[in-house]
Amino acid sequence: MINKTVMLEEIEYEKKDPGILLESIAKRHIAIPVQVNAVEGGYVCVDGNRRLSACAILCETDSSFRKIPVMILNDYSKAGSAYWGNTQNKH
Repeated sequence: MINKTVMLEEIEYEKKDPGILLESIAKRHIAIPVQVNAVEGGYVCVDGNRRLSACAILCETDSSFRKIPVMILNDYSKAGSAYWGNTQNKH
């Protein structure tokens, strides 16, 4: 899994009523990264459709809501013992 920031336009998501999240996100932005899967040409939302919908509304008046913190669930490029500086399993 990788955490990074991507542009809202890069994420395919289902538009939903953000409800009370709209006010919370307007004050604090997104506190918990949206979970996505990487696909060719962008990302698909796994969890966070209401958060993304709130950002879509808010970015009409504030472009900072176009930058979305995400957790990429299907990217294991930095997984494994080599990433942690351990090239030999010592179990």
